Amino acid sequence: MSMTPMDLVAEARAQITEIDLAAAQVALPGALVLDVREPAEFDAGRLPGAINIPRGLLEFKIGDHPALSKKDADILIYCKTSGRAALAAANLKRMGYTQVRSIHGGFDAWSQAGLAVEKEATQFGE
Repeated sequence: MSMTPMDLVAEARAQITEIDLAAAQVALPGALVLDVREPAEFDAGRLPGAINIPRGLLEFKIGDHPALSKKDADILIYCKTSGRAALAAANLKRMGYTQVRSIHGGFDAWSQAGLAVEKEATQFGE
């Protein structure tokens, strides 16, 4: 049986912890915030303090970032709407990360709710 991208996302969501915007706001001060969108999306606006590692490079690059190399780090992951974040969270869990949560609704929900967004161009690895 072949799976669609949405089937893969649904399968990932069943394996991870997804939190709503209110829970994300509470967790934000103490968590590492990981944006798995593409660099242009990140540069256009992101959650405060977010680290950008695009979804396509995540499994290879996450260990390169000092704060993200710890498997028990408290990590909040998001993307545009939460599909890529769910896939990323599932893979990080498989890699041994124990405190990974995905933000339901992603950046779109965050910005539509009027929550704080940063826009300066800074990116890990550049």
